[in-house]
Amino acid sequence: MQVRRSSPARLGLFLFLATWVAAIAPATLNAAPYAAHVIDARSGEVLHSQNADTRLHPASLTKMMTLYIAFEAVRNGEIKLDTKVRISKHAASEPPSKLGLRPGQEIAFRYLLRAAAVKSANDAATAIGEAISGSEAAFAKRMNWTAKQMGMTRTTFKNAHGLTESGHLSTARDMTILGRHVIYDYPQYYNLFSRKTADAGIKRVAHTNRRLLDSYRGADGIKTGYTRAAGFNLVASAERGNERVIATVFGGKSTASRNAKVAELLDLGFRRAPSRAPLRKPERPEYAGNVGATPGASGKTIRLVGSVQKSLRPKARIARTQIQVASVASTAQADEAKLQAGVAAAIVAATEGVEPAAAIDSAPRPAARPSELVLASTSSADIIEPVEQEIVTRVSTSGGQHWGINVGRFGSRYQAEKALLRTALAEMSTLDGSLRKVRQSPQGFDANFVGMTRETADLACRRLKARNITCFMIGE
Repeated sequence: MQVRRSSPARLGLFLFLATWVAAIAPATLNAAPYAAHVIDARSGEVLHSQNADTRLHPASLTKMMTLYIAFEAVRNGEIKLDTKVRISKHAASEPPSKLGLRPGQEIAFRYLLRAAAVKSANDAATAIGEAISGSEAAFAKRMNWTAKQMGMTRTTFKNAHGLTESGHLSTARDMTILGRHVIYDYPQYYNLFSRKTADAGIKRVAHTNRRLLDSYRGADGIKTGYTRAAGFNLVASAERGNERVIATVFGGKSTASRNAKVAELLDLGFRRAPSRAPLRKPERPEYAGNVGATPGASGKTIRLVGSVQKSLRPKARIARTQIQVASVASTAQADEAKLQAGVAAAIVAATEGVEPAAAIDSAPRPAARPSELVLASTSSADIIEPVEQEIVTRVSTSGGQHWGINVGRFGSRYQAEKALLRTALAEMSTLDGSLRKVRQSPQGFDANFVGMTRETADLACRRLKARNITCFMIGE
C-alpha cells in the first residue's frame, strides 16, 4: 500500500493559507459597521456623510448626553458641583473603564463629571445619572426626552454609560448633533473634553482621546467610545481660526486607524467649509428637570386666573372745579383705606390657598359718590377765570410691590414662558397675584415674576429653592 506524501511546497502553501484565514477571520466576523458624518459646526451644514443614519452601538459616546444633562442640572439648580454624591452598589459594580468607586463612598459631583468626560469612567457615569434622577432607568428616560428635543430622531438610550445593551442605539448624524449642542449650549464646561489629565478626587485620570488631541492641530474634544459591538468610535471637534468642524466615526478597527480616519475627515471638513460662515447656534432643548409630570406629556395650556390684571385710573382733571374740598378729602381717605383692606385680604387669601376672586368680592367696597358733591358747571357764568391745564397724579397704593424673582435664563421666549407657567403651577400659593414677564437680553430670555413685595418675593424664592428650582430676587 502506497502513501501519497505532500510535497514541501504544497504543505507550506497550506500552512500559509491556514494562518492567514485564522488571522483575518476574527476581524472580519467582529468588524462593526462603518459610518461617518462631518459638519461645519458654525452653521450645521453637512460637509460629508456615509451611513450616517444607520442605527449602531454608540458605546461611550453616550456619555456626552449624560454630561450634557449634568451641565443642565447644575445650571438649573438641581444639583451643585460640590454636592456630595453617595455611590450605590449598582454604580460601583459597573465594568471598566471605571474610576474605582466603592459602595457607600461619597464624592463631589464635579469629580464624577471629570471622570466621565476624561477617563470615560462607567461607574462615574452611572453615579451621575442616579444623583440627578434617582435611578439609571429614570435618567435614561430623561436622556431620551432630551435627545428628541435636540432632533436626535434615531437614538434610544438605555443606560448612562454606553455599554452594549439591546436597543441602546444611535447614529453618526445624531451623535454629531449632540456634540454640537455640547459645544454651544455649555461652553463654560467644554474645556473638560480637552484636558489631557484631570483630578477626579480619588486619583488623577488621563484622557482617552489624548493621542488625537496631541497630534491634530486645533483638536479640542470631544468623546471616544469602544465596545466589541461598536468598534472604535469618536466624535471629534477642531477649531482653526474662525472655522470649526465636527467629525464623527463609528466602527473604527483600532484606535490608530480610527484617529487617522478622523484626521482625514477633519481635513476634508476644513477644505470644504467656507472661511466665513454665519454662526447659527442650535436651539437649546426645553429644560426637562425632575419636578412634576413628564415634560411634554400634555399639550394643554393652563392659565392662572383670579389676580387683578387691570386697575382703572382716574382721567386727568382739565379745569378747576367748585368742590367741597373737605368732603372730598375725607371720602378719598375712606376709599383708600377700604381699597388697602381689599388688597390685603387678597394677599392673605392667596397665601392660604383661597381663591383670590372670592377674597376680593368679600372685601369692603368704596361707598357711592356723595350726593352733595358739586360738579363743575359748563356754563360761562360759572367760570371765574381761565386756568392752565392741571394734571393730577395718584400716589401708588401698591404697598411696595416693586420686587420680583427670576427663575432662569433661557434660549428662547417660548422656553422662558413655559418655565414661568410650570413654576407658577408648582408654587401657586405665593406666586398667585404676581405677573409673569419675559425680558430679553443679549444673553438670553429671563423668566421673571414681578409685582411682588419684598417679603413675598423672599418667601417664594425660599419655597422654590426647597423644590430644587432656581430662583433669586430682583428689584423692579
